[in-house]
Amino acid sequence: MRQRSLIAITAALAAGALTLTACGSRDSSDKGSDSGNGGTTVVIGVDAPLTGDLSALGLGIKNSVDLAAKQANKKNYVKGVTFKIQALDDQAQPSSGQQNATKLVGDKQVLGVVGPLNSSVAESMQKVFDDANLVEVSPANTNPALTQGTDWQKTKARTYKSYFRTATTDAIQGPFAAQYVYNKAKHTKVFVIDDKKTYGAGLAATFSDEFKKLGGKVVGTEHINPDTKDFSAVATKVKNSGAQVVYYGGEYPQAGPLSKQIKAAGAKIPLVGGDGIYADDFIKLAGSSATGDLATSVGAPVETLPSAKEFVANYKAAGYKEEYAAYGGYSYDSAWSIIEAVKKVVDDNDGKLPSDARAKVTAAMQNVSFDGVTGKVSFDEYGDATNKQLTVYSVEDGAWKAVESGTYSGS
Repeated sequence: MRQRSLIAITAALAAGALTLTACGSRDSSDKGSDSGNGGTTVVIGVDAPLTGDLSALGLGIKNSVDLAAKQANKKNYVKGVTFKIQALDDQAQPSSGQQNATKLVGDKQVLGVVGPLNSSVAESMQKVFDDANLVEVSPANTNPALTQGTDWQKTKARTYKSYFRTATTDAIQGPFAAQYVYNKAKHTKVFVIDDKKTYGAGLAATFSDEFKKLGGKVVGTEHINPDTKDFSAVATKVKNSGAQVVYYGGEYPQAGPLSKQIKAAGAKIPLVGGDGIYADDFIKLAGSSATGDLATSVGAPVETLPSAKEFVANYKAAGYKEEYAAYGGYSYDSAWSIIEAVKKVVDDNDGKLPSDARAKVTAAMQNVSFDGVTGKVSFDEYGDATNKQLTVYSVEDGAWKAVESGTYSGS
């Protein structure tokens, strides 16, 4: 297979991401965006981990969807329709996600759902939503199989017409990271670790495949138990392997301690991961030894995008006590895509919701296209985002700093 290439790299994005701290948030079960437009109420469901290790990301998702609903109401964007949200906590567990999906389907006012965060949770929800013609838009799922089928590397086949996402996939993110590590950072020997979950294992696999194609060597592999925080055994294996870098497929609650313990074992090498480790909590867990660790994440840093200025200002003004975090902009755009689809359906039906509104909204989503917080928002034939930009971040002075941004093109 031909070697893939990394194109459109814009080096050294200025100064990196701002860390915004705001205050005040709603309870997770609140259907509570501002109303006042009268007429029909449309509920946008939210499913994310609102408690537990990944809540920093989940609460950013919830708040950003709430903000989108508030803005739509303030602008009277869909005449006669008031948007509210119903946020449910999946605790990053597939079983909880499936129960939440069933609950959201049972509420006839719900015409769209934003979430979930985890690809493994999405797997448990897709059929429930699809059977009910209820559209689901994830701001964070990156496993390619969710849109392109389990055999996506050979034959792409869309399984669920109701599933969309605004985040790009690991089919792009893994190779993008591999090209940066090999071509830019000049590391040729990698130790690959994953948490055995859908997201982590898939991401590690796509990274490894591309790294080897480029000429790099995988000097060791290991799977960890995500329920433990003692990684001393694997840290010793990394030290003895001669690896110049570690790639971890998984999320920050494990990646932080793993990075710290690898350095403590004597392997003074960077840990690299995907968007699942791109969180301030990774740096808190990894400590001072995190300096030089790397993460890729979807899109460009929200704070550097002219299209995101209004979102950043409105989020701060809204008074949420949690940051919007890695997926805030994508969550806002996911919610707004549902709002756009509802508007299309209402406009096409003389200003009213039809009796088969869910099916109509799902159908309308395929052709949604608008300029969003994260750039142009639209979907391809699989329901995947057409915006495939990614960014590499490095830990410097106790914070994530953007290093390079670009798009990945492969064959």
